[in-house]
Amino acid sequence: MTTLKEPTIRDVYAARRVISPYILRTPLRRYTGLCDLLDADVWVKHENMQVMGSFKPRGGLNRIGSSSQEERERGFVSASSGNHGQSVAFAAKTFGSTATIVVPENGNPVKVAAMEGIGAKVIKHGAYYDVCSRYAVKLAEDTGATFVDAINEPVLYAGVGTYALEIHEDLNDIDHIIVPVGGGSGASGTCIVTDALSPDTEVIGVQAAEAPAVHDAWKSGKLEDRPMNTSAEGLATGSAQPFPFEILRRRLKRFELVSEEAIKNAIELYLRNTRTLVEHAGASTLAAAIGMKDELRGKRVVLIASGANVTAEQLAGILGRG
Repeated sequence: MTTLKEPTIRDVYAARRVISPYILRTPLRRYTGLCDLLDADVWVKHENMQVMGSFKPRGGLNRIGSSSQEERERGFVSASSGNHGQSVAFAAKTFGSTATIVVPENGNPVKVAAMEGIGAKVIKHGAYYDVCSRYAVKLAEDTGATFVDAINEPVLYAGVGTYALEIHEDLNDIDHIIVPVGGGSGASGTCIVTDALSPDTEVIGVQAAEAPAVHDAWKSGKLEDRPMNTSAEGLATGSAQPFPFEILRRRLKRFELVSEEAIKNAIELYLRNTRTLVEHAGASTLAAAIGMKDELRGKRVVLIASGANVTAEQLAGILGRG
């Protein structure tokens, strides 16, 4: 279906050599409160503590760090609902290049401000990612810059897969890793690394029920378009894309949907139990685990807290629900 080459575990190790000077090795921590809540051995991989508050810089740094000097001189253009854009902006600055990021008109102001603070040019265009992406592709063609796709870039997948390397180096005998699924890079990277290093570990994907395109495609075996009405920017994917679809279809063991209310509850539970801020997409992992509590009982479970970029207004609304 696609001619893109799926990254291997060797690609992930190579990516770590490229990006390790510029990222954090994030904590993997066990929390008694979450263990008690789920009656399981629960660990959290804190990518919400990563540079730029998200796992995404791992991919951006690998993509731009692996680019030619000519590409860096021409600059980079990308489209993003937030965290990917921050990743490209940060990587471009790190390697002495420039970045233009096209974001939705109602894009998360925390993420937009972060991109601008790094030095990226931010253009607001369209209501959602797919529209932004088409505009960004045309902009790259017109300016001679290199377009960095948030989804169809195997080098990104190798980069983000490095957090899964850290998990398996830090912890053995993992029964389940629960990972958010937006475009699919994080989940795909986790599957590739886990299949290579711990094939008995089950990787479980999570999407918002209000943006179920990838989930539905995974279930049916057919690429699907679905409405997006979720508050979780990192899960707001309107259509499944061939490259990650092929990886997830073969490798992902299970796929869950969670409600908006369950995500909000999980943000609050993460805050209370880990004393850290986890954004909507990252909180979906805990929401899914709660929904699967009976099946996870007594198991060793790793939850991917993929990012921390929540606005003050979003957090106030969550905590003020009573």
